[in-house]
Amino acid sequence: MKKGVIAIVGRPNVGKSTIFNRLTGERIAIVEDTPGVTRDRIYSTAEWQGRTFSLIDTGGIQLEDQPYQEEIRAQVQIAMSEADVILFLTSVKNGVTEDDRYIAGILQRQDKPVVLAVNMVDDETKAMNIYEFYELGVGDPIACSGIHGVGTGDILDACIALLPEETPEEESDAIRIAVIGEPNVGKSSLVNAILNQDRAIVSNEQGTTRDAVDTPFRFEGRDYVIVDTAGIRKRGRVYESVEKYSVLRAMAAIEKCDAALFVIDGEKGIREQDKHIAGYASEGGKPVIIVVNKWDAVEKDERTMNEFTQRIRTEFAYLSYAPIVFVSAKTRQRVNTIIPEVDRVVENARRRIPTNVLNEVIADTQITTPAPARNGKRFRIYYATQVSVQPPTFVLSCNDPKLMHFTYERFIENQLRQAFDFEGTPIKLITRKKITE
Repeated sequence: MKKGVIAIVGRPNVGKSTIFNRLTGERIAIVEDTPGVTRDRIYSTAEWQGRTFSLIDTGGIQLEDQPYQEEIRAQVQIAMSEADVILFLTSVKNGVTEDDRYIAGILQRQDKPVVLAVNMVDDETKAMNIYEFYELGVGDPIACSGIHGVGTGDILDACIALLPEETPEEESDAIRIAVIGEPNVGKSSLVNAILNQDRAIVSNEQGTTRDAVDTPFRFEGRDYVIVDTAGIRKRGRVYESVEKYSVLRAMAAIEKCDAALFVIDGEKGIREQDKHIAGYASEGGKPVIIVVNKWDAVEKDERTMNEFTQRIRTEFAYLSYAPIVFVSAKTRQRVNTIIPEVDRVVENARRRIPTNVLNEVIADTQITTPAPARNGKRFRIYYATQVSVQPPTFVLSCNDPKLMHFTYERFIENQLRQAFDFEGTPIKLITRKKITE
């Protein structure tokens, strides 16, 4: 299903980040009683009354010329253009301000539904003051308090009612491949090399690719869609408005993909932000292939590839299951190995294990290596079953889930990987206490 998008806009210091954290149920946005703390758009997924949607927190808009105001206004404009519903947040603390009127004017020119909320309404006296916000001309004001959680349900009800109806994604047999990585690691060049034609704009300038671009193609009689995503860069280090929003589009591409090509610059080596980017795909339960690009530019001897591989395995321990390929998009060296690897990891992610075979492996594992005793008790699995694929997910019926130490969980996972080919895909283990009659 396609998710709706809600963007929170308003002047500085009206509590946008507090409301954002309250609506998402997490402390994602930085909250500080200082105007202008949030400069980037911050985004998350939230759920209300069975409806899942994307929520975007934006920087505060104001008339006064302050640092980064031009960038913030551009950011907010992009967020509003991408949103299905705009949540306009004001504050009863200062009443209607010139900044509020300025923002209301912008919203009136947008062809988007608006929900008006008045924050910091902490008592009945303040609640009587919300009526002055009718002058903004963007709808009925909803009283709320981000700190106390008052009125947030009313806000969500109003926003959800205005979201477009959920529509199912088009079914397709094509394998979707997301190409992810930092800016300027050669993602677009790699896509062109895989397609064997110049489809994407290639430039040495960082941030050339702004959108997640879908390109369908066929390889050896099979259909694929490759998605060249904009480079994901650490938030707060980039100030170009269009590039910042590309992160959300890249995240959406990862969410919809069947496999992710995580591209590293072999010439520059592993950088700290690479770990965050790879984590997005891993946490999303997606198969991952690590692609070391620009290998032609690396000075190497007979040990270089092994040393780089070991460095990857150390830095990305959570991607120990991911195959690694060393390529050059420029010379097309070994690029032809990528799609066969994609086929293999996607097949592994879709693999189902017969229940009887699965339980034989689990039983043998516990006989040869029982779980260590904890407080005189030993973790024991009675029965296992696979409940889903992409990623392969197994439910372990056990005596007590609390007895399963994370090291033994990792051991069970490794045993399953050895018994069955799950290279390239994460697998998920769920422990449930056996119900005894």
